[in-house]
Amino acid sequence: MNQPSLEQIAVQLESPNSRDRLLALASLRQFPAADAVPLIKKVLYDEILPVRSMAVFALGVKQTEECYEILVKLLETDPDYGIRADAAGALGYLEDGRAFEPLVRAFYEDTEWLVRFSAAVSLGNLKDIRAKEVLLKALESEEAVLQQAAIAALGEIEAVDTVDRLLQFAPSEDWLIRQRLAEALGNLKTEKSISALKFLAKDPHPQVSQAATLSLERLEEGSTE
Repeated sequence: MNQPSLEQIAVQLESPNSRDRLLALASLRQFPAADAVPLIKKVLYDEILPVRSMAVFALGVKQTEECYEILVKLLETDPDYGIRADAAGALGYLEDGRAFEPLVRAFYEDTEWLVRFSAAVSLGNLKDIRAKEVLLKALESEEAVLQQAAIAALGEIEAVDTVDRLLQFAPSEDWLIRQRLAEALGNLKTEKSISALKFLAKDPHPQVSQAATLSLERLEEGSTE
């Protein structure tokens, strides 16, 4: 099946059928930012929320100055918390270090947990060690999903000195938290991490035990390099 041309995509984005607009956005992934971004912007404020959401995501894979500025504006001002969360996630995909401050503000100031969750995940994607204090704060949240995001992100930024704080989640009743911990410890090589991973490798939940086993293997491979 032939890929549509930019002209065909532009026409498809004007379709009254939201499915056509979604397909058009998906097709833009193959085109360079200079060609794709002007078309993505046409549906950035579409009346159908899934179209808007996909447009925001599309900006996150086009690494341009304009995309960064649009995403920060959406994160800080859009009235729809889902779009703000999408913008936070897309900023993580951009991997632009300047997103650190907007993401930190979103984590502390946005009242919606979904936005704060996306901000925490993206802080991990940036791999900026400055995020450590924010992520440690997220560990104290009563929202399990925020704890999950923070655990994963602390692993991403390789904050080895946070291992003791992370290990408090090893006996968590939430298997997703234990899984995130098992994955994170694979990036945090200490004796305590290895000991905890051996414990988690025996976890009754298969996804936890599998994650722990893979992390142990990764740490062992690293020690032989």
